[in-house]
Formats: sequence, structure tokens, C-alpha cells
Amino acid sequence: MDFNSQNSPANSTAGKTCVHWNYTKASLQAPPLDFSFRGISFMQDFPDIMEKLLEYPLDIYWIDLSFNDLPSIDPVLTTYYNLRNLNLHGNSIQHLSEVDKLAVLPHLRNLTLHGNPIEEEKGYRSYVLSTLPQLKSFDFSGVTKLDRSTAAVWRRMNIKPKVIRKKRERY
Repeated sequence: MDFNSQNSPANSTAGKTCVHWNYTKASLQAPPLDFSFRGISFMQDFPDIMEKLLEYPLDIYWIDLSFNDLPSIDPVLTTYYNLRNLNLHGNSIQHLSEVDKLAVLPHLRNLTLHGNPIEEEKGYRSYVLSTLPQLKSFDFSGVTKLDRSTAAVWRRMNIKPKVIRKKRERY
């Protein structure tokens, strides 16, 4: 299923997105959006749906896309600058390098990716924490000083700096 299907939140009242939001603690931010268990496989129409659901979609701070069929982290998620919580667990994300896309989200504090094929890659936790050092919680587990230290050492040992090639001058 994708966002174009008739069962998408924008087209169905029975399948409307379940928004869990405490109205007694309402803020100027948009409520968290729960798109979990929707069979979503790509996010082509996600911005349009957000525009229809929210008055200020760029203020969204929590998106739950867990337990879908997403094969990658769609760059559209990086347009939500204020995003603090992102649940992507239980999808089909296969490459650790997909996490690099999220590095542009300065407010991202909580991220879940467990249950994706990338979880099986060597250095999974260290890679994510070294790529996103601002995280406070990863895969529903608090990030400790030891986690940060381990991630920093892992990065130094496994991520080679880009070498800038100098052009040879011909004489």
C-alpha cells in the first residue's frame, strides 16, 4: 500500500490516522502523527497528505511510520526541520547509509530503527549514534555516555575520511 491507495488516511474516514495527542498539554506544535501498520511502501504523496491533515505541517515533531514496508528513509522526512521523534522500526530499510539522510535534522532526539535489515549490520548502534550524536534515545533505549564514547571510537576505526585528491601540475 502507498499513500495513493484508497485506504490512505487522506481518502478514508474508517482508516483515518489515529492521532494520540494530549490536548491538556497542547502547544503550538503539530500533534504527533501515527502512520504505523499502514503497509506504506513509498512516500511520494506524504507532503500533500500532511498539508491536508495539518494547518502547519512543517511544525510536526513526531512521526510514527513503524511496521510498514519502507525500503529506505525517504528524503521528504528531512524537510520536517522540527522533527524530534521518528519511529521507523519494523520496516525494510537495508543500508546503514540511509541513516545519513537524518543528519540534517538538528532537533531529532528519539529514533527507532530496530526490526529493519540494517539492524543485522556490524556496528549498527555505533554507526547510528556517531551519525546522529544528538540522539537521547535510540531503539527505545537511552543513549549513555558509554554509548557515545563507543560510537566515537567505532567511527574513528571504521569510517575513513574522504581524501581530497590534488591535481598534479604539469611542468
